[in-house]
Amino acid sequence: MQTAVKLVIEPIFEADFHDCSYGFRPGRNAQMAVERVAAEIKGGRCKVYDADLSSYFDTIPHGKLILAIRKRIVDGSVLALIRQWLKATIVEPDGVWRKPRGKGTPQGGVISPLLSNIYLHWFETCANIIAKGTGQHMAIVRYADDFVILAREWKEGFRQGVESAIEGRFGLVVNRDKTRCVDMKAPHESLSFLGYEFRYVYPRRVAGPRYLEYGPSRKSVKRVCKKVKELTKSTRGLIPAEKMVADINRVVDGWGRYFRCGYPSRMFGKVNWYVSRRMYLWLNGKSQRGYKLKYAENYCAELSRMGLLMLTRKRYRQ
Repeated sequence: MQTAVKLVIEPIFEADFHDCSYGFRPGRNAQMAVERVAAEIKGGRCKVYDADLSSYFDTIPHGKLILAIRKRIVDGSVLALIRQWLKATIVEPDGVWRKPRGKGTPQGGVISPLLSNIYLHWFETCANIIAKGTGQHMAIVRYADDFVILAREWKEGFRQGVESAIEGRFGLVVNRDKTRCVDMKAPHESLSFLGYEFRYVYPRRVAGPRYLEYGPSRKSVKRVCKKVKELTKSTRGLIPAEKMVADINRVVDGWGRYFRCGYPSRMFGKVNWYVSRRMYLWLNGKSQRGYKLKYAENYCAELSRMGLLMLTRKRYRQ
């Protein structure tokens, strides 16, 4: 039923949504949001307000959300269904029953991403009004509840006005510990957004001015390496090597496709080294006598002949 309602009302709201939002929308993805942030920074908007909303999906006020929906939907039966879904008791994976108590959209619900976009669409509208009132020229890039505001310079009162609107008018919570303002032109500064890290660096091999480098963050690399380590632990020593290679390729290839934007080669190399090392240890742990090469004269060629995927920038730019 949620899917049916979403199919009907999504095109209505898509006609209103701003161009700056990319999450959970037809024909849009995280990579487009990343490229938009890079383009804005390269265009001179190097002052970045990196906001963090605490438990956004769990704190959306039902009353205000329904008001946002009623801007475009007046059918009483559809509104009644949405109200019931918002009020429904949620059963957590550990068996605990939780009542929404007037806030939140059920994470994992088919219609929840659309509802979250509807609510934050009005935040974007409000931020544009505040910018116009303070004379602030800026750009917003949002993916679901992750958003950044980019500008050349900050006008007095703009950021304070945005935070006041988020916490007052929209009833959400700004995480002050994680929210920060970044000057991308400052030495050693970096911005993390959707798992990517943006920073200005000097060319490594030739002299020249700094340029914007962006690619997988260190945390993202650690997360995929942790998954590979789980796959290659000693308790999985009895599975066939072909099955292990297929499992690793599925994880690594999905990660590489997500992080295909920007300059990922250096981090791709780190992941490739780690995967090869874990496969070497896993193969030698299958037997007390160690692994004997079957297809090639060295381990790198052996792993390649076994079909192990190596991440390259060219692979995902074709």
